[in-house]
Amino acid sequence: MPNRHVLQPEGLMVPKSPYSSVITSGDLVFTAGQAPFDTAGNVVSEDFGEQTHQTLRNLSRCLQAAECGFGDVLKVTAFITDPANFPAFNEVYRQYFSEPYPARTTVIAGLLGFKVEIEAIARKPSR
Repeated sequence: MPNRHVLQPEGLMVPKSPYSSVITSGDLVFTAGQAPFDTAGNVVSEDFGEQTHQTLRNLSRCLQAAECGFGDVLKVTAFITDPANFPAFNEVYRQYFSEPYPARTTVIAGLLGFKVEIEAIARKPSR
């Protein structure tokens, strides 16, 4: 079994389901899908843009717990409920990621109670 470390980022609820928010193995960082929840576990807004901002802030907390940032992300997988929101998703996404952008897959999915979820794989920077 590879050397794995579980991290629980500050400001995120501890998952009630059987998963970890962040796992590191060596210099690799894997985040669980982050959703637009505040610290109490409530969806922040019905607005897609606000949900995307909150989801990316939560993803940032996960990356920070592993001593990473958005510039260390190699791969993003995003799930959105409505293809009509794709342009708005890209608009918000560009506020957090810059060129060269990570590899990305965006999936239209049936999410329960929110409109966007984002997970990432990153590599810790060399120290």
